[in-house]
Amino acid sequence: MKHVPNILTLGRLVLTLLVFLALMAGVTLPTSGPNLLYFAFWGFVIAAVTDFFDGWLARKYQVESLTGAILDPIADKVLVAGAIVGLAINGDHVAALTGGLILFREFSVSALREVLAPRGVRLPVTMLAKWKTTLQLVALAAALLRLTQPAWMTGTVSTSVDLSLWLAAAVTVWTGVEYGLAARKALKA
Repeated sequence: MKHVPNILTLGRLVLTLLVFLALMAGVTLPTSGPNLLYFAFWGFVIAAVTDFFDGWLARKYQVESLTGAILDPIADKVLVAGAIVGLAINGDHVAALTGGLILFREFSVSALREVLAPRGVRLPVTMLAKWKTTLQLVALAAALLRLTQPAWMTGTVSTSVDLSLWLAAAVTVWTGVEYGLAARKALKA
């Protein structure tokens, strides 16, 4: 049981690569495109669910590790970035725009943590940041589903997907501002 959370995280990284490749191949292989897009959607959903279970299992069985602490946020960011790039290449302009905001925040906070770590300043993950990840995963899953079903996902449903992407981006940017303010306060102290 000790290694199961890390195996799930590594599995998420491998599945993320496959999701990204399916999204790219869906654009370039028109005859296989729909099947590949369905694979990308379900692969993303499975990878997103493992994000919950790896941390839950590590805490439940008290097998949290440095490897897991390093790999889990990397796997999260790679999953989100891969989906955003894949959606953008498949022509989802709202996912591209909101995804740009999301990725800007993710890279900025990661860089901020890198700069602060040698100074002994930690930026612990907030509850809102955990919700941010959930919002991102749900919104991106909805956008991937919309990509597989353009005929019926029009009008209100499509607008709802766009709104979920904008909500995820807004919460993501807000948590980035919170981390920036917390870093500034910590450095002044």
